[in-house]
Amino acid sequence: MAGNMSAESCGNWMKKASTRASSNYGIDSNGRIGLYVEEKNGSWCTSSRSNDMRAITIEVANTVAQHPWPISDKAYKSLILLLVDICKRNNIKQLLWQGDKNLIGQVDKQNMTVHRWFANKACPGDYLYNLHSQIAAEVNAQLLQNNNEEEEEMTQEQFNQMMNVWLEEQAKLEPSDWSAADRQWAESKGIIKGDEQGRRMYKKLITREEVIALLHRIAK
Repeated sequence: MAGNMSAESCGNWMKKASTRASSNYGIDSNGRIGLYVEEKNGSWCTSSRSNDMRAITIEVANTVAQHPWPISDKAYKSLILLLVDICKRNNIKQLLWQGDKNLIGQVDKQNMTVHRWFANKACPGDYLYNLHSQIAAEVNAQLLQNNNEEEEEMTQEQFNQMMNVWLEEQAKLEPSDWSAADRQWAESKGIIKGDEQGRRMYKKLITREEVIALLHRIAK
């Protein structure tokens, strides 16, 4: 921001027609985040229309308005959280940074850009610029952790498939010897008939529907 502006004051400054500048987000020194231009819309931020229409741009408050333009720890932490959230919502697998201006537009090699590459500006200031590799690493670590946690969570479909496999395995189990006489009686009376393949599946879980069928057969 080239100054220690609050999230509100930065947004109000951008609202002025005379400012002729904007960004998607702003983060103040207390770590508070302001949304000024929705991500689906391009901001007027980096002196490059093509970059502004591709990138999600972020202004961060400076605790001291001079070189190297430092930012607060709270602002830095919010920046990491915001970037992780942006990446997750926009299906960005990881942040890529090589500090190479020649890779602009080659997002498979580098998907982070800075204002100084498009205009004679110091933005984002050396303090933040020199942290870009660290920023990418921290964001990517959190994205990887989130992906691992999501993969560990079982979906309903996965559970159903596992349950069906287990039920099928139970149905194949042989009955115990202690029930031989009882099973012979139930089969002879037509109480236990088995499925269409003749499998009686004595170890399979029984449903209420099957209980009713058994009771009806006994009653008859």
